[in-house]
Amino acid sequence: MTSYPPRPRSMDERELGFTPRKPVPWLAPLLLLSTGLRTLGAVLFGAYLDKRELQNALPDDLHRQPGEGGELWLDYVADLGDGFDATYSVAYLLAQPELVVDGRELPRGQVLVMGGDQVYPTASGDEYENRMKGPYRAALPAPPLEGPRPTLFALPGNHDWYDGLTAFLRLFARRKDGQIGGWRTAQRRSYFAVELPANWWLFAIDEQFGAYIDDPQLVYFERAAARLGPGDRVVLMVPAPTWVKAARKPGAYDAVDYFVRTIVAPSGAKVRVMVSGDQHHYARYSGPDRELITCGGGGAYLLGTQGLPERITVPPEGTLTRNASPRQRYERAAAYPDLAASRRHAWGVFGRLPVRNPGFGTMLGIVHTLLMLAMLGATTRVAEAQRLFTIPLVAVLLVTVLGAVAFAQPPGADSDRHMRHWVLGVLHGAAHVGLAVAGTWVWLQFPFRDWPWPWPLAVAAVLYGPVIGYLAALLVSLYLLVASGFGVNVNELYAGQGIEHGKSFLRLHVARDGTLTIYPIGVDRICRKWVAAPDDPADAPWLRPAEPLAGRLIEPPVVVAPPA
Repeated sequence: MTSYPPRPRSMDERELGFTPRKPVPWLAPLLLLSTGLRTLGAVLFGAYLDKRELQNALPDDLHRQPGEGGELWLDYVADLGDGFDATYSVAYLLAQPELVVDGRELPRGQVLVMGGDQVYPTASGDEYENRMKGPYRAALPAPPLEGPRPTLFALPGNHDWYDGLTAFLRLFARRKDGQIGGWRTAQRRSYFAVELPANWWLFAIDEQFGAYIDDPQLVYFERAAARLGPGDRVVLMVPAPTWVKAARKPGAYDAVDYFVRTIVAPSGAKVRVMVSGDQHHYARYSGPDRELITCGGGGAYLLGTQGLPERITVPPEGTLTRNASPRQRYERAAAYPDLAASRRHAWGVFGRLPVRNPGFGTMLGIVHTLLMLAMLGATTRVAEAQRLFTIPLVAVLLVTVLGAVAFAQPPGADSDRHMRHWVLGVLHGAAHVGLAVAGTWVWLQFPFRDWPWPWPLAVAAVLYGPVIGYLAALLVSLYLLVASGFGVNVNELYAGQGIEHGKSFLRLHVARDGTLTIYPIGVDRICRKWVAAPDDPADAPWLRPAEPLAGRLIEPPVVVAPPA
């Protein structure tokens, strides 16, 4: 008889075995600095941290998931390791024996595929445990008492890559006893090929920040493609929706196109579906013979869709690849949240950003207080003791403007859109200087400046700093709203709000006749209150929602018919 560990009787982390985390505060000053440094390090030293070629020493198994009776249910989720409430809400739904969605009964996936960014903000053993492994173990703590044990595969995203895949491989590519709760892990590398029923295959490629596909990985997929035939079809899983990103950066799609053109196409098989995470929303582009799906709603903050193009050309017309695949036009068929809801969320930045990012507002308050003191020192006579605490005005102005320009993330000069980043960044910096001038004028209307030193500094820190910090946060909110209309800082517009609702995942069904049906499931509102269930069966979730929690179809099921 199998013995299971005791079920927790409360939300106490000592009983759960992990610490439920709050959502990542993406605009926290230290996190902004840390993320920037890690991104810079990944760009500069990514090749030295790349463990993919070393994976050539690991087993190169090709996997097989035959399903039951010639059919298979498969779940896809991405961008999941963030705050507990959002992550666990999705995990809870994925772990249910079946979901009733718009009157349809959809059984739990016999395979769960995680599409990238299984942890935020950076990969480490502790963060994986608290933000991903712990919540998913709580959702399905033991193998199902009835039916087969589901298998879990995972593809790394850019956040999984920040430590060079060290923690990722330790968690998902273990040789023995690989499991996360009731799911068993089967892969041995950061990429994998899985044979599905009815002549379907799942190929998941690891691009490593979109740079290239390493030679051992190509050899692995060449061996898998040797088993393909003209009637076979492939679901290609990639870390990011490069088909959308290529609209602005044509080279973004080159690696994926090379893979399709040189690995899959020679076999006669067809890539009928491409799916990715990375962008925290759902979007589908439909073409003559392929569906391009982005579904990154597994737990991270919601990202709006109003900036998505209505149609794209894949491969893009601007690519420099001489032997690119024939170009196809794809129309945007669905988006979640829809464009109207996305715009409403965008306007919510004024209420959410200052409240949800107190550290960011504090930093702005400190900078503006220093600006005010510097302007006072440059325009009025101040005591010698005060001058010791006054930074030269030119230095503070440079820090303010250069910081605003860096926040706008100007791309290289070779980009045809780089100028808008510089212009918006300079205007943003100038707006803060203007706010500082107004704040200094208001300060001069009060008698605080004539008080004996250091009382003016104390009043500035206690009174002026918080007020000007809040106003500066509103100014940043206005900048983000305006800049997003030009395609600049769109991600920051939503990251600063930290919207936890609006999650999404996919449930796919491969039928006996080869029909693939994709059910895109949206979760309009996550659950924030949980109740322990100590007396439930061993495979039941440890925590049950105390609030309504359900999914719905984002759009009608997407049907990919078998070949004639």
